Amino acid sequence: MRPCVLMQPQDQSVSRVAIQVEEHPAGHAKVTLEGRLDSETAGPWWRDLEKRLQARPITSLEVDASRLDLQGGIGIALLRFIQDGAMTPRASVTISGLSPTRQKIMEVFTREDFRTHQARRPERLSFATEVGVVTRAMLKDVGEQVTFIGAVVRAVPGVIIRPKRLRWQEVKRVLESAGANALPMVALFSWLVGLVLALEAAHPLAKLGAQIFIADMIGFASIRDTGPLVTAIMLAGRSGSAFAAELGTMKVNEELDALKTMGLEPVRFLVIQRVLAAMLLSPLLALYAMAMGILGGVMVMRFLGFPPRMIFHQILGRVQVGDLSVGLLKSLLFGLIIGGVGCLRGLQTKQGARAVGDSTTRSVVACIILIILANTLFSAVDYFLTRPS
Repeated sequence: MRPCVLMQPQDQSVSRVAIQVEEHPAGHAKVTLEGRLDSETAGPWWRDLEKRLQARPITSLEVDASRLDLQGGIGIALLRFIQDGAMTPRASVTISGLSPTRQKIMEVFTREDFRTHQARRPERLSFATEVGVVTRAMLKDVGEQVTFIGAVVRAVPGVIIRPKRLRWQEVKRVLESAGANALPMVALFSWLVGLVLALEAAHPLAKLGAQIFIADMIGFASIRDTGPLVTAIMLAGRSGSAFAAELGTMKVNEELDALKTMGLEPVRFLVIQRVLAAMLLSPLLALYAMAMGILGGVMVMRFLGFPPRMIFHQILGRVQVGDLSVGLLKSLLFGLIIGGVGCLRGLQTKQGARAVGDSTTRSVVACIILIILANTLFSAVDYFLTRPS
């Protein structure tokens, strides 16, 4: 018999387990485990013991666990791993010294468990397969969007016929949290945009002797584009993400399933209020943003020496009621997009720790993309319809 080998880990902070390996003639070996085996000590010893045993020509292995204090399932998993021959593929393994309770627990573990939970590299897909996966996901998302739009359209007539069925307190809450609380940020953002537009236009127009037309540009741009657009982007970041997070959390907590069990349709009970609040809120905030954007441009023109009466006369002479109607109609459309997309992403939330965060991110990204796309299409259609013949 060879002398016994006492293996100590390199990290002395986990040296609460002693492992002895004894080798006998004819390929027989005995492993004696002693001490406390838990999540801290199992890792170093697992790797060290596997390395030592796999390097030896062992045909039969005996494991003595009578003096082993097992804590948690990691020790049982280690013993089962050894018993299944994973460390000594060509050897028969016997384990002795376990209590009947520990023995029954160990029988629950199988080698298939190790194969199932073993870390694997993700399979690399071909280009055609990746295109197919992405296309399938996009088509599925489009189908869910169509279903969602149909559910909203089906719920609207009932709310119009019976307005009392709508939870107006929820609409009021959304208007306050997403509207009144957003006024400072909308004001600052719109004012800075108007200020920058005027500053950037000042030098080019000065070369032409036409700095007075800064007022035309600021009034026209703020009312038709920058005001509604700034408002929509701010609402997409604040309200759209909030809608997705609220509904996503409710879905993860199975509150939506509870509503369905009680006979309450989530679209009518939760979605309609948020979509309506977003549509009411967006034009109001857009008017505020228009005024702040014009104020930023007026401050630049005052700095350039233009009198206030001349500035406002120029703005009123350029901006017409139709321009204001276009801006408000855009903001109404943007509010519909924000409310609908935010609620849809919330209802699409999956299970898991990161599900709500993923839905919130998807909501903001989709809202901003659709807002910019809708603004571009709206401007293009308006240009071709109103251009002089």
